[in-house]
Amino acid sequence: MIRASLLCLLAALPLQALPADTLPDLGDVSQATLSPAQERGIGFSIMRQIRQSPTFLDDPEVSDYLNQLGYRLVAVSPDTRQDFLFFPLQDNSVNAFALPGGYVGVHSGLLLTAQSESELAAVMAHEVAHVTQRHIARMVAAQEKQGMISLAAVALAILAARSNPQAAAGAIAASQAQALSNQLAFSRDNERDADRVGVQILERAGFDTHSMPVFLDRLQRSTRSLETGAPTYMRTHPITYERIADVQGRIYDLPYRQVPDSLEFHLVRAKLRAMQREPREAVAYFDELVSERKFANETAARYGLITALLRAREFARAAREIKLLPQAADSHPMLALLHGRILAGSGKTQPAIDWYRKQLIAFPNQRALVYALAQTLLDAKRPADANAVIDARLQRDPDDGRLYEMQAIAYSALGQNMMKHRSLAESYVAQGNIRLAMEQLQLALKNNNGDFYEVSGIEARLSQLRTLTAKQE
Repeated sequence: MIRASLLCLLAALPLQALPADTLPDLGDVSQATLSPAQERGIGFSIMRQIRQSPTFLDDPEVSDYLNQLGYRLVAVSPDTRQDFLFFPLQDNSVNAFALPGGYVGVHSGLLLTAQSESELAAVMAHEVAHVTQRHIARMVAAQEKQGMISLAAVALAILAARSNPQAAAGAIAASQAQALSNQLAFSRDNERDADRVGVQILERAGFDTHSMPVFLDRLQRSTRSLETGAPTYMRTHPITYERIADVQGRIYDLPYRQVPDSLEFHLVRAKLRAMQREPREAVAYFDELVSERKFANETAARYGLITALLRAREFARAAREIKLLPQAADSHPMLALLHGRILAGSGKTQPAIDWYRKQLIAFPNQRALVYALAQTLLDAKRPADANAVIDARLQRDPDDGRLYEMQAIAYSALGQNMMKHRSLAESYVAQGNIRLAMEQLQLALKNNNGDFYEVSGIEARLSQLRTLTAKQE
């Protein structure tokens, strides 16, 4: 009932009114009554809207890095009861936030502001702790006790608050839930609890625990020179000198660790910097870094330059620059993808395809390489070959919406309209849009050009989705 009511509310909301620039966290009140499955359902419903926001960063390399780092923290967290999903947002504000059900958003501004991987891990550990300590679930459960409309108001306020304060105020006023305005931010007890558990997680994961108070102190000091007020993270996670002192006390007896940053940390930051500027401006920025050697990691600086050159479509120069990398292009999957993009962009289609296939043997878990190979085959008018690559990957990851979208393009090129609509249906399922998924399956049955087994599979899937929808009503 909780998920059904929330889904109905969210489906009726205009998408443009619900950007996900900075979603607020929920406070801790009362004891939780929501099950982990119910939490996940609420978080999934909110993620539907986030994925349709222009700030959602659908980049497999950035996303995979955050999940790799995030699960390093989750693996040593106490009381982990559910899966987590870490996702990036293209937003220059310094922020991270947790949603019900283990969904954790990380702003690009936080990735670029953190001066070490340990600082980034400290913020993410804090968010993981909010989830594992069930701070969010307790607040939502308390609101649910007041009635379904109140729970829906919580979801509406979550979606609106950080990106549009006026919309958030309107949502709260419209729902007559003034109490929400006081519960959208974590209480001081919640923050101390998340700091306490976050320090434990950080230490167990092998990061420098001293990075947490250092990062908080730097944000606190930065407000003195900001005309627009405190950074977003400080507004959503109030930072006081008392809180900083409390964290410093917790780590006082812990040894200082000089933890080297991973290459992925530097590469992802370079990629974000190359993406947030206009192509020519990004090229000039990295040219200066490289020529004046203003970098912490030369491989990452040159990676950023090549990424910017590809955006500017300067493929010839990019091909020259990649030869100057301190590391071989086949030594890391992000460098391997860069080389493949240079080959494909230079019109060397078959060498690019051969390169991607070779790199997938070395790095079989890299989604970005799979996407690149499938897209290159589609661009080369080889839909059957692209479909073979996509099918093989879907056997391992049957919930990958992007692969289903690419598969639909391949089926369309092959003239298999029934299967095209089935693939589109699965892409909508991955996004959580069951209604559109059922429409696509119905279109698939109307375009019946498949065999008995394919038709039976579509009918069974349509029946399954109808049953799921009925349970939510």
